[in-house]
Amino acid sequence: MSDTPDILKKILDRKVEEIIFRSKQVSLSQMKEAISGALPVRGFINAIDERMSNLRPAVIAEIKKASPSKGVIRENFNPAEIAKSYEKGGATCLSVLTDVDFFQGADSYLMQARNACELPVLRKDFTIDPYQIYEARLMGADCILLIVSALTDEQLSEFSELAEELGLDVLVEVHDGAELERALKLNTRLIGINNRNLRTFEVCLGTTLDLLVDVPADRIIVTESGILAPEDVHVMTQNNVLTFLVGEAFMRAEDPGEELKFLFA
Repeated sequence: MSDTPDILKKILDRKVEEIIFRSKQVSLSQMKEAISGALPVRGFINAIDERMSNLRPAVIAEIKKASPSKGVIRENFNPAEIAKSYEKGGATCLSVLTDVDFFQGADSYLMQARNACELPVLRKDFTIDPYQIYEARLMGADCILLIVSALTDEQLSEFSELAEELGLDVLVEVHDGAELERALKLNTRLIGINNRNLRTFEVCLGTTLDLLVDVPADRIIVTESGILAPEDVHVMTQNNVLTFLVGEAFMRAEDPGEELKFLFA
């Protein structure tokens, strides 16, 4: 897409190469055959609904070692221990980065995290091909991410329908009003509003506040990026935003789960 930010375009170009390589190791037809043996899904949206029904913040706690803009965020990186800490700290769901080249993630990190706890897990990656959706289901993910700025309307529709067929929930991520308009054409309930500008990497919580008025009541707003202090949480909850995806604030803490408890106390 012509208006795709440079860093995202670079990631997506690399993702094409990655999928070609992976599909030579395990074909799509082999993936489809293996689906019948996949683990039962845990219900990502169900967990969020349950937490919100009690008027409590639903926290999608992220397991992320590094990012393109910040480099290595957490040196002492043990996905299983982090997942246990998050569960103890009251997380509703997990988000695990699996992108290798730009976020130093791995599929095995998601599997280690999921095996260490009972929480539903989002595969946080750059989905551009059906192959990755089958991959996500087979590695134990309960939800996938679709980034509107990375996909056409046709792809968004095709991928969200395939995810539903496979039992996966979908988090659709937007950055502005035009992307939100496109996302709302889908039947997916989770609308992630990323407060980080992909061109400048600046973060502004006002992005969520500006867009939330255009989100129908039957959708769930997930505010992403920039939730760093209890005051940030308060601003969102006062505006009836109760679902949060938080990573960096937790990853920089010695005990991620304790930081979660502090941030959402």
